Amino acid sequence: MAQLNQQELQNVRHLIFSHETAAQKLKTYAQQCQDPQIKQMFQQAAQQAENTKQKFIQFLQ
Repeated sequence: MAQLNQQELQNVRHLIFSHETAAQKLKTYAQQCQDPQIKQMFQQAAQQAENTKQKFIQFLQ
């Protein structure tokens, strides 16, 4: 892992939590959606947010 200063580490943590929040909201929107195309769009966006969150977590390991 690259050596991060305290501010950089805090920023990465913020990005992780932001992507987690976005993924959860998008999943909720998808569950409430009636239109299949829009539902799929929300599901894909939620998966992308989850994937990005995982990449940030791997960066910290």
